Amino acid sequence: MIDHLFVGTDHYMYFTVSWDPDTRHLRTEQSYQDQADKTSRDSQTEDRCLVDPAGKYMALLLYDGIVTIVPLSQKGRRKVLGDVKTLGDPVPARISDLFVRSAAFLYPQSDGEAAKMAFLYEDNHQKVCLSVRQLEYTAGGSGDPGSADLENVLGSRSDLELGASHLLPVSGPAYGLIVLGETAIIYVHNIDGAIMSKDLAEATQYVAWTAIDNQRWLLADEYGKLYLLMLFIGDRDEVTGWKLDIVGETSRASVLVYLDEGLVFVGSHQGDSQVVKIQEHGAEVLQSIYNIAPILDFAIMDMGNRSGEGSTNEYSSGQARIVTGSGAFQDGSLRSIRSGVGLEDQGVLGDMNHATELFSLQSSEASTAVDILVVSFVGETRIFRFQPDGEVEEQTEFKSFSLSEATLNATNLPGCRLLQVTGTTARLIDSENGMVMSEWYPPSGQTITAASASDQSLAVSVSGLEAVTLDLRNELRILSRRHFPEEGQIACIHVPHPALGICIAGFWQSAAVAILKLDTLETVHKIFVGDDAVSVPRSILVARILKEQKPILFIAMANGEVVTYSLNPSNFNLTSKKIIVLGTEQVSFKALTKSGGLHNVFATCEHPSLIYGFEGRIVYSAVTAEKASCICSFDSEAYPGAIAIATPEDVRIALVDTERTTHVQPLLLGKTVRRIAYSTKLKAFGIGTIHRSIRQSTEVVRSHFKIVDEVMFKELDSYELNEEELVESVMRADIREDDGKLLERFVVGTAYLDDDHDESIRGRIIVFAVTTERTLKAITELPVKGACRALGAINGNIVAALVKTVVIYSIENSRLIKQATYRTSTAPISLQVHPPTSQIAIADLMKSASILTYTPPSASSPNPILVETGRHSQTAWSTAVAHVGEDTWLESDAEGNLMVLKQNLAGVTDMDKRRLEIECELNLGEMVNRIRSFTVDTDPKNPAAVTPKAFMATVEGSIYLFGLITPAYMDLLMRLQAAVAPLVVSLGNVPFNKYRAYRSQVREAEEPWRFVDGELVEAFLDLQEGLQEEVVGALGDVGENVGGIERVRELVEGLRRLH
Repeated sequence: MIDHLFVGTDHYMYFTVSWDPDTRHLRTEQSYQDQADKTSRDSQTEDRCLVDPAGKYMALLLYDGIVTIVPLSQKGRRKVLGDVKTLGDPVPARISDLFVRSAAFLYPQSDGEAAKMAFLYEDNHQKVCLSVRQLEYTAGGSGDPGSADLENVLGSRSDLELGASHLLPVSGPAYGLIVLGETAIIYVHNIDGAIMSKDLAEATQYVAWTAIDNQRWLLADEYGKLYLLMLFIGDRDEVTGWKLDIVGETSRASVLVYLDEGLVFVGSHQGDSQVVKIQEHGAEVLQSIYNIAPILDFAIMDMGNRSGEGSTNEYSSGQARIVTGSGAFQDGSLRSIRSGVGLEDQGVLGDMNHATELFSLQSSEASTAVDILVVSFVGETRIFRFQPDGEVEEQTEFKSFSLSEATLNATNLPGCRLLQVTGTTARLIDSENGMVMSEWYPPSGQTITAASASDQSLAVSVSGLEAVTLDLRNELRILSRRHFPEEGQIACIHVPHPALGICIAGFWQSAAVAILKLDTLETVHKIFVGDDAVSVPRSILVARILKEQKPILFIAMANGEVVTYSLNPSNFNLTSKKIIVLGTEQVSFKALTKSGGLHNVFATCEHPSLIYGFEGRIVYSAVTAEKASCICSFDSEAYPGAIAIATPEDVRIALVDTERTTHVQPLLLGKTVRRIAYSTKLKAFGIGTIHRSIRQSTEVVRSHFKIVDEVMFKELDSYELNEEELVESVMRADIREDDGKLLERFVVGTAYLDDDHDESIRGRIIVFAVTTERTLKAITELPVKGACRALGAINGNIVAALVKTVVIYSIENSRLIKQATYRTSTAPISLQVHPPTSQIAIADLMKSASILTYTPPSASSPNPILVETGRHSQTAWSTAVAHVGEDTWLESDAEGNLMVLKQNLAGVTDMDKRRLEIECELNLGEMVNRIRSFTVDTDPKNPAAVTPKAFMATVEGSIYLFGLITPAYMDLLMRLQAAVAPLVVSLGNVPFNKYRAYRSQVREAEEPWRFVDGELVEAFLDLQEGLQEEVVGALGDVGENVGGIERVRELVEGLRRLH
């Protein structure tokens, strides 16, 4: 039997999907058009989908007072048990029960019995009531959807406790209903009569449940406890009592699903989802599935900044490390997130500073895997032998290897031979007896500066002036030698493996790369890859990355660029030139062998990357190793599939992923991390936390401001706020104090919860210094009349968003002094300062965004001035705002929309110049909690298609990258999106324009406006080549002008590398 999954969206689109085992993809089975009812009020609780135990109906509770009934029927005339049922036309049925807390279909006691539904609801007098209604459905015909009626009330009760929250239908033999409350559990057998109630030992709030069988249920409460509820059934099939036991603690459950054999899935929105096994002694967590939702705040800890980079337009979020404040209460945590290829350390050899090269060897022909690691330094070579159990021993001598100088190359050769190349010699060594079989020396007074070998040949550079090729099959006989007066000194040399009969050399002065015949060193092809003193080749590698495609020639330049060509093995022609920027330092390549003669390429520089094939394309992905200087493959018996990696401080063994994934490093704090700020100078985070506990059945909430170390997230110091005081905002800023110097400070804004507090004081602003001992010291504080929702810094002063007011404070005589104020429309919810223009963007709770300009005191104007210079006049329930370009701002709202606003400074009237106009809009579908903007250096002479500008974090746990499209590429990408959209089949066949169109309570658009969905455009790469040609053809002259399908493919690949 194939199960169908019913899916509903917040745009009121509904469809069913099934799993296709052949294609291993979800397949849409049925889809419905928009089920939205413009005249009805959305449900005040939550949308629900219920299925009749008899398999006849499905009920949707989407609006107050309306239950949408969807009949379930089987296709064909013959009804077979287990056949998949199809959905009929939905029919609305009205009920008088409005504020529905829970609902359930009751189990039928006999075949043919009419379906019954129970509703737990709150009436107009705030009493909690229970009603049972009989469903009367009449099938339609000839286009008539039929009718449904729930007016027949079989029974009702209005004496339930106020904390009742869930209904659990009970199947035979008992046939009843369980009502879960905060202080008691009630069993209802007859809705008009018999009930059985039993108080709980301790009050709690249940949030989820799942049935094990007809007598046992698993319950989860708000505080992460998991309970087992068991009914006792008497001889007459009546319920005689029940027992409730705590079986363990889990994440706070949003849903429970009982799998089988004691296994239960705990789906959590505010913590990690888990698979739990119920055992006699309690619950054991077998698996945790990372979840970073909801993201309340985040900080960009490291952008992989390329200091001194100057002009470059390459960027990869794999270089960015983001730390989020995720989860809530007992599931609250800090999460370090990085997208890239992961490295998992297996062991550290020890402190070995500045290793220059690594090589792995098999000590003898009998070895089944590598067991020798050669570590080369500037003036010596060290050898380490690995035992099968992982034990490591350093060798003081090894098979005639020269250990008193640096090793340039070391490898195993066929015929039980080893090769070692140093600055003074090239040696062939018998791997069995360790004797030197043959040796070659460079001319007197000269040294070997570079070497590369295949199984058959060795190519070396002698003092950078001469290339020499040697025959490894014939005792290092010289095949050829050549000087290159035109090209200049040799910078690097490479012999492809497997052998192609060529070697490739890169040159300093000419910045040329030449393909040379191995036996004669005759030039086959020569290309020039650089045009200035720093654009010279420094490392070369030939590797086959993709099946059934030509090998790729990788050329690393001294300025961090990587130039690639497709190499034809038959005539050695080079085609399909591409240039990628990986960093600012020279890149070094090492090939990592895969199956089928393919390789991944590890590129080491200040931002290491793994180059690999994925779905027919070459992917460059950042590696989580931050300080890798050189690596080599180390597929040993103790560490299969591992690599050896050297950093400036040590050498370690690690496992490297084969492709990019999202890496999450969690630190569970057991409290909500509401706000977070990062100090690069202190290498620490400032976090505002909220801790919830239960004392004598009363919920107690306390808030703290803490500083934690950036590496281990170890708590360094903590400051406890007052009772009923919550942290609202945290920032790190350089604040000007009495002596006029800018000093780094953490600033915390708070709010009081209790209504009994002094009405004139509703919050505080506290300024902290961090001492040399890394402890907190409160410099000053100021009680304020409104909650401090957001903070910023401008010109060394503090910008505080209070209720209805934005205030700028300075610190004078260790006191916060008000400098200027501005009154907002309703309540400021977020702000961002743009220091270069002294502008402050305010996101208002209801009235969208406004722009303030701050003018500091001057000789002509002794008082500071804060005035509104821009406003977006439309209604929007704002959540965040950020500066993303010149006079351009990105705003998000509570309905999941994004808007790019631009100030019309070229307007005719003053009103026109103050107006913020919508340049772009799109429905993201998730509420954004925080936007953090950043700056990426760009090359004005060669601008990228998209320049990243900000990260956005959402309630649903997503992190999005926002970028601005360069005007020259806007038309191309918009046309590309329009051409790709009809070819990408979505689940439920939801049209792209409808899915991404701006949507709010005020207005609905038909399509997104001047916004490009990166995920959709990148789907171009997943299309068959014929469809890709069709898409590019639909672009018309724009596609031809950009360079056709190859250039479009290259452009989209560049966009994919952004994230």
